Amino acid sequence: MSLMRQAGAIPFAITNISEVCMWWESNIVVHGRTSNAYDSNRIVGGSSGGEGCMQSAAASPFGLGSDIGGSIRMPAFFNGVFGHKPSKFIVSNNGQFPMPFTDEQSSFLGIGPMSRFAEDLKPMLRIIAGEKAKDLHLDEPVDLQKVRFFYQESDGGGRLVSPVDADLLAGMQRTVQHLRQKLKPVSVEKVQFEQFRQSAIIWFANMKDDSGYTFAHQLGDLKVAINPYLELVKWVFGASKHTFIGLITVIMDRTQVQYGSNKYKYMVKKRDELRAEMQELLGEDGVLLYPTHPTVAPYHNEPIFRPMNFSYTGIVNVLGFPATAVPLGQLGSEGVPLGLQVIANFNNDRLCLAVAEELERAFGGWARPEVKV
Repeated sequence: MSLMRQAGAIPFAITNISEVCMWWESNIVVHGRTSNAYDSNRIVGGSSGGEGCMQSAAASPFGLGSDIGGSIRMPAFFNGVFGHKPSKFIVSNNGQFPMPFTDEQSSFLGIGPMSRFAEDLKPMLRIIAGEKAKDLHLDEPVDLQKVRFFYQESDGGGRLVSPVDADLLAGMQRTVQHLRQKLKPVSVEKVQFEQFRQSAIIWFANMKDDSGYTFAHQLGDLKVAINPYLELVKWVFGASKHTFIGLITVIMDRTQVQYGSNKYKYMVKKRDELRAEMQELLGEDGVLLYPTHPTVAPYHNEPIFRPMNFSYTGIVNVLGFPATAVPLGQLGSEGVPLGLQVIANFNNDRLCLAVAEELERAFGGWARPEVKV
């Protein structure tokens, strides 16, 4: 934020998030729940859900979000705007709360720009990257005729992950057809990374560390680990200061893979293998088109029953790649935005941004929500 201020930006609002930024619906005890501008019965995503809604409703020209499991890209997708998670270690995490405890976790977290218009992302990224912007070569022209395109339509059937909506599959196909027709003879190849089926467990395992702090400590302001079961009893009587989902997340955190265990080491190995496989495929001139989420914006509280659906974005965080959420203009059959994410190799953020701008020209990008009186 300090770099944005130095560049002349005037911050005027801090928007709603989820508790401790670790859930994908923005609903907290202090400010309540944020609703989607296209359908107030639906969520805005999280943790940067308030910012996604702010952009969607044209209440601000641009904003910043943070993303450790999809917290920029899911809100951008659900709200029909653009959002970019930079390559690892490009944007400083200083001042972010909660702070990562290790360099490994810091590599997963990305502070990035959100806007209704794709062209806004590059100058904002240049500003917040500071001295490291030079590593991204943002001023280097991107010839889309020389970009190799790959796409994957689903994670292949991840456990407890929803199937991809028909509207989103159709949107992916429209995108593929556009690229083939507009940029022919450019290659647009269908791929299937099998490791994506394990995205959720790979994310959970790689988030573990040896600091001694857990999500229970985060809810205890890093001073004490809360007792989630006691807090759940208090929550039933309206006496807990924590959200229901925050407490459930503490319990889930305790049941996941533990740091240093054989399963932890196995999942770290899986991550490294997937990263190497993707790097080899993408090289310095390739991008992967992949769903941002398996469904369109869910109804309020629905994420409780589909907690693993974040895995479509979360896997990109533990890999460290840059990714841009791109709206596809028209609304789907449920009256809410459609979109996808564009993923590239390390420090090739400019490829993601160039593809985002092309798809905005082709499909229209942000679609103004209907104002009902």
